[in-house]
Amino acid sequence: MTPAVPIVRVRRAIAALILLAAAIAAPAGTAHAAAVTVTNGTQFLDTGGAVVHAHGGGVLKVGDYYYWFGENRNPDNTFRAVSVYRSTDLSRWEFRRDVLTRSSAAELNVANIERPKVIYNAATGRYVMWMHKENGSDYGQARAAVASSATVDGDYTYHGSFRPLGQYMSRDITLYNDNGTAYMISAADENRDLLIYRLTSDYLNVSTLVGNFWNDAVREAPAMFKRGNTYFLLTSAATGWNPNQARYATAPSISGPWTGWTNVGDGTTFNSQPAYVLPVQGSSTTSYLYLGDRWAGAWGGRVNDSQYVWLPITFPSETSMSLTWYPQITIDTATGVVAGAGSTSPYHRITARHSGKVIDVVNASTANNAEVKQYPWNGGGNQKWQFQDAGGGYYRLVSQNSGKCLDVANGSTADGANIIQYTCGGGANQQWQWVATGGYYQLRARHSGKCLDVVDASTADGADITQYTCNGGTNQQWTRTES
Repeated sequence: MTPAVPIVRVRRAIAALILLAAAIAAPAGTAHAAAVTVTNGTQFLDTGGAVVHAHGGGVLKVGDYYYWFGENRNPDNTFRAVSVYRSTDLSRWEFRRDVLTRSSAAELNVANIERPKVIYNAATGRYVMWMHKENGSDYGQARAAVASSATVDGDYTYHGSFRPLGQYMSRDITLYNDNGTAYMISAADENRDLLIYRLTSDYLNVSTLVGNFWNDAVREAPAMFKRGNTYFLLTSAATGWNPNQARYATAPSISGPWTGWTNVGDGTTFNSQPAYVLPVQGSSTTSYLYLGDRWAGAWGGRVNDSQYVWLPITFPSETSMSLTWYPQITIDTATGVVAGAGSTSPYHRITARHSGKVIDVVNASTANNAEVKQYPWNGGGNQKWQFQDAGGGYYRLVSQNSGKCLDVANGSTADGANIIQYTCGGGANQQWQWVATGGYYQLRARHSGKCLDVVDASTADGADITQYTCNGGTNQQWTRTES
């Protein structure tokens, strides 16, 4: 006869089974990880190892997930898709799908779609996307376009494109949902003006023009957010793909009165252009995260070669904001804390073992294609280099004098390929690995695997520096000294 099991043991067993069942049933991804690190000035990779294409994009939080929508372009820079990714920690991004494609509507077959932004309409239960639409060959259309979906990452139904109120040009665009009342802000009149519109109750059209508060200011790339009782509108100047000085305005209400423009960040906004400002609300605080694009067009690349710059925004007062450069940032979505990391790297002189001479940009030139050779150390900014983290154990070497990168000319993989300085971009021919070898270091180019080499092991002033197959020679061995 089996002995009776004590009731308390039965209850404990049942409780354990309930906890186990709950753990199995809990949906994946709902638990927040600890703080994560994001490296700036890089292309992000999704969880499948592919490059994240969410350029000019915006982020919408739904449940535990942040959904990131953005541009995904063809090699000729025409529209391929609006792609969406999701993440719980803003670092590990899972590709969900292309929610709008060329096949979504006939007029999208040859088009440019820029700066897609999505907001949720609680009254209709639909997710509504607005974007800037062009014809794929020039910027003559200057139209707004609208699509919507019943689910955040489902197929979006395209509702067409138009000029707001039938008359106003509409280029760079953003959306803002103010407790159920939605607004669209876009550049108009050949980018001379920024107009604020109130949307219809279904968010599918423009209801009224709230105002043109900055006539002839020539601003684009708007990003609106609210902190406390102050509305902020962050923008860039209109300089094509090239970065410029970001500026912001503030107001106590979307309908104004708005201030004039105040500079924020450095003169190129750390080589980026505003795309979106994301509030990160957690258990401890709400942080505001600047999301910027470092457009590859600035160095002649394709849109899909562009990089991302994310920075924490700080607020010296209730009506002012500040941006500081950090090579990396840390994000804790559970607490809401976003902070700079990887304090700005110092500059170094880089000295060849065999000659005792340093890497030098000839004649302190600031031009693209300026020659890089060896010369005696003289303390000039053209002999000082900053190691900027490019991810994956590689660095960009940035000249203090010019702000340009150490570059293997034309991305060549050949022995003897010339070393120059060139505007920093995303190319692997500007990324270097600092590899220890017997107390010294090799600088290996990421694209070729070859070493930075002083030609013929010369010890002469002005000896050329190239890339060459790594061979252990002392003319391929370097030290770096902070200076």
